[in-house]
Amino acid sequence: MPAQVSLENKPCVLGCNGKDKLLFKGQDLLHDLPGEFNVVCCKECGLIRTNPRPTPESMGYYYPDDYGPYKGTVVSHNRKVRPRSSILRRLGRRLLELNIQRLPTLPAGDLLEIGCASGAFLQYMENKGWRVSGIEYSKTASENARAAGLDVYTGALEKAPDPDRHFDLIVGWMVLEHLHDPVAALRKLHHWANKDAHLVLSVPNAGSADFMLFKKYGYALHLPNHLYHFDPETLSRVLRAGGWQLEKVHHQRLLSNWFGGLGQMLSSKGYANSVVSWLKNYPSKAGKLHYLFLPLSMMLALFGQTGRMTVWAKRISND
Repeated sequence: MPAQVSLENKPCVLGCNGKDKLLFKGQDLLHDLPGEFNVVCCKECGLIRTNPRPTPESMGYYYPDDYGPYKGTVVSHNRKVRPRSSILRRLGRRLLELNIQRLPTLPAGDLLEIGCASGAFLQYMENKGWRVSGIEYSKTASENARAAGLDVYTGALEKAPDPDRHFDLIVGWMVLEHLHDPVAALRKLHHWANKDAHLVLSVPNAGSADFMLFKKYGYALHLPNHLYHFDPETLSRVLRAGGWQLEKVHHQRLLSNWFGGLGQMLSSKGYANSVVSWLKNYPSKAGKLHYLFLPLSMMLALFGQTGRMTVWAKRISND
């Protein structure tokens, strides 16, 4: 373990009895940074997590400046919102939807994005009439967002001050699994939300077969950055502990985890050719290729086996 990295051993965030089962050990395959990490499963509730894990103070070592999500593109303020189309056209778009950032139908209001990178999604929603704010850990990415005129706080959600207003919609794309205490974070968001607010999150799905098939080579494992590895049931429990009721699970229509995991496994075993390179790079380079494999990904999504999910939750009112 690098000298600048300190580890902490933490019990299950749901307050279970502390007994865990070791599933496997793994390393950082994203940047090849040193360290080996345990992936364990709570014997009481089934929540999978990385433990021991880097402390919050030393976790920055595993987030170099070229960390992929920091590179979010910025959408032009001149982007036009398409007029409302016919029912058939909307149905066609729904059938072709990948479910990556699927949102409930809501009137425009106040929106907060956790982990907003350089602000692409915020600008898109601002152009649709929403009043937007964001929180971003990366100094460079948040500066890019503010340069585009967006209201973005630099730092961790855990240290963010209370906003000057409450939010109708809170979103986080592949963020919750990075947090050291997701329950505390969800409670904070509950405090910031309006009475009937919605929460939309995307996370990797540890309940998908690719998670246990590829194990330490899993594309979405991202050790040690991903501290929690949710399936729909354990995510529902964590949401409820944080003051949110799970309403809907949308399994993303992507094969990124399958292709990426296979590529990482073959590469780690010494295979090096154009096919292995294509598999490893598929998740970040696929683009419209996702639609080529859409029939297969739609079938796998039907059974919750694509490895990623977008969930909708509603604020539990205890006011």
